[in-house]
Amino acid sequence: MEECAIKKIFETMEGHLNERQHRRLTAAIADTLGYGGISTLSRITGMSRTTITLGRKELEGSEELGKDRVRKKGGGRKKIIDKDQTLMNDLESLIEPVTRGDPESPLRWSCKSTRKLAEELKNKGHNVSHVTVASLLSELGYSLQGNKKTVEGASHPDRNAQFEYINQKTQEYQQELQPVISVDTKKKELVGNFKNGGRELRPKRDPEKVLVHDFKIKELGKVNPYGVYDIALNRGWVNVGTDNDTAAFAVESIRRWWNSMGQVVYPEAEKLLITADSGGSNGYRIRLWKTELQKLADETGLEISVCHFPPGTSKWNKIEHRLFAFITQNWRGKPLVSHEVIVNLISATTTKKSLQVECQLDKNTYPKGIKIPDKMMEQINIVRSDFHGEWNYTITPKEVSDCSC
Repeated sequence: MEECAIKKIFETMEGHLNERQHRRLTAAIADTLGYGGISTLSRITGMSRTTITLGRKELEGSEELGKDRVRKKGGGRKKIIDKDQTLMNDLESLIEPVTRGDPESPLRWSCKSTRKLAEELKNKGHNVSHVTVASLLSELGYSLQGNKKTVEGASHPDRNAQFEYINQKTQEYQQELQPVISVDTKKKELVGNFKNGGRELRPKRDPEKVLVHDFKIKELGKVNPYGVYDIALNRGWVNVGTDNDTAAFAVESIRRWWNSMGQVVYPEAEKLLITADSGGSNGYRIRLWKTELQKLADETGLEISVCHFPPGTSKWNKIEHRLFAFITQNWRGKPLVSHEVIVNLISATTTKKSLQVECQLDKNTYPKGIKIPDKMMEQINIVRSDFHGEWNYTITPKEVSDCSC
């Protein structure tokens, strides 16, 4: 039998034989070749002469492993951690030094790649490859992971109490069939043929072609999607601003929500509860925010109450995960090439829980740096709560305030 024919046999059977079957087939072919067959098969297959000899003994019946065994008990290559008792400990010490930022750690300022780890382990006297390091890391429960935003920084001592206060106020308003809205500005977006995170279905090997650099296009600029989310009705309103994200813009967005959507579904409303972050254009320290809310209260006749989430807890604001998250999913992988595209994509956002979203483009200008003097602040009809009045307050229409005096 020619060597090429023997190679063909083993190529055909590759993947169909276990270790025992492989060595027995090799031994059978070696016997067919006669004298020198074991050496020939060892050269062709790479199998050792000892293994081929074992296969011959199994065929003759002089060596029996047992019905369900492929190799002898204890046979096979020993695990590297069995031969190198200190390997695992040294590997773990490289990944997680006992003292965070330990100057003795060789990986203090370097990437923890498997190749780098293998190099450092070799310096410690371990004969190990980067492939083996990857396998050992898997056994230790490590995997490549990105950062996850879960650490909120310093926690305010009254954080949970404020959450309970907001929840209580929300339930009170909903029981009285009064509107409760969650508001915030979504991440600013560049307008143009830029890369947008995520993927969408397209023909194979035909991705959407976008610009290499994310430099703002002067004619298109950026947009500020300010959202208003009705917690009870699961309905959203997004005002897409093309100018600055100021307190005046934030209140104008709420005004547009009320005129277009709010007063339609709450025709008997007498008051409005707004839950908002503690910072940004609707922050509790922003004077313009309060003066603009006073104007809105005067226009609508609504008693407007505001509850701010404590600093560092913006992700608890319901609009984040009930509206903005789904907008992001809806336009993933789609370049936001124009204002019209942005408005249409936001308006088309839906969920299995029947989320409805309306969207409008706002091309008004909202100047920055507007100063509100103390005299103007004194004219605001504001009543602060006994519990953290800086976070919880109510602004009443001036006409209502005058009548009550």
